Amino acid sequence: MSSFTLTDLGNRSGEVVEAAFRGPVEITKRGKRKFVLLTAEQFDRLAGRSAQRAYRVEDLTSDERNEILAGLDAVAADENTDG
Repeated sequence: MSSFTLTDLGNRSGEVVEAAFRGPVEITKRGKRKFVLLTAEQFDRLAGRSAQRAYRVEDLTSDERNEILAGLDAVAADENTDG
């Protein structure tokens, strides 16, 4: 994990932000970790708010099930025509 001071955050914010795109960044004050800077995507994943969702088939409406099955049929048909 990259580490920067609060002063670095103020003086070298671009570098700190670039480091955050590569992974969490520790922000320290007087040698002690005070904050961790994350991208929104990283935070959402940790908070359980990922854009990807999993659903149980039993919880879907019949329209939702039909839409998913139609999509799977279309993918299968495409794979069969690729030869």
